[in-house]
Amino acid sequence: MKIYRDLSETKGIKNPVITTGTFDGVHVGHQKILTQLIHEAKKIDGESVVLTFWPHPRMVVFPDDHNLQLLNTMEEKAQLLESFGIDHFIIYPFSKKFSRLSAREYVKDILVDGIGVSKMAVGYDHRFGKNREGDFNTLTELAKEYQFQVQEISAEDVENVNVSSTKIRKALLDGDVSTAKAYLNYHYFLKGRVVSGEGIGKQLGFPTANILVEDSYKLIPKIGVYAVKVNLGEQVYKGMMNIGVRPTVANNAPKTIEVHLLDYNGDLYNQEIKVSFIQRLRDEIRFENVSQLKDQLNEDKKNCLELFSLNP
Repeated sequence: MKIYRDLSETKGIKNPVITTGTFDGVHVGHQKILTQLIHEAKKIDGESVVLTFWPHPRMVVFPDDHNLQLLNTMEEKAQLLESFGIDHFIIYPFSKKFSRLSAREYVKDILVDGIGVSKMAVGYDHRFGKNREGDFNTLTELAKEYQFQVQEISAEDVENVNVSSTKIRKALLDGDVSTAKAYLNYHYFLKGRVVSGEGIGKQLGFPTANILVEDSYKLIPKIGVYAVKVNLGEQVYKGMMNIGVRPTVANNAPKTIEVHLLDYNGDLYNQEIKVSFIQRLRDEIRFENVSQLKDQLNEDKKNCLELFSLNP
């Protein structure tokens, strides 16, 4: 899959069949759309194109709102789109100037002159242009004028996209990673760099890797203890993760993300790892003493190993 941040680089795309949206999560609803997009591209000997915008429109329209939480970074989204077979991914810069383009200007400047669209695959409720003035009927009329085709994505698929996005975020914020997995069709994951910690886990016999997730908008699931799988290079390891403030050993500490690998011995410092959430084990608890905490960690490890033995 080729990635573009400048429309001038897209001129070589063959018979572009385009869909557009944020595609956050690239979840099961999105996957239906991508399947249809690829099918439509093959019908006209063309290539599939996903057009998205960055920064997220909310960041530009509401710059003082810092509550945006997304399921994927742009890098993660690109990797997911590629895994589902998309040929081209265009990340167009969203700005106030861009947001003021009329529906006609958007179609002519971006889709026709910019990308050379052969076909658009959009939902019946697709809106575009300044103040969302353009709708499916507008696009159909402009398609006749500029000589490209429009394929309507069914209402059922579009509604699945909206409902699923909301449910995934809610499920993760509730710690329900199993429901999130059902809607994503893959385990929700975080990527980050291992940074130095205070070494408390090592003192307890459970050395942990402290993970720095550098993208501030990446959604972090609910505080608690999770069974996880950890990708380190080409290897995959079993682990247990704590998201929280470590109430037994710290006072008013900032939230940390720490993972203990059950079947690995080595230094992870400064390495990039991927952590996939398999199941939530329990809430984070304040224990009366470190001894009780250590007993619980041993119980957590036992539960993790049992879970992985039942679900290899």
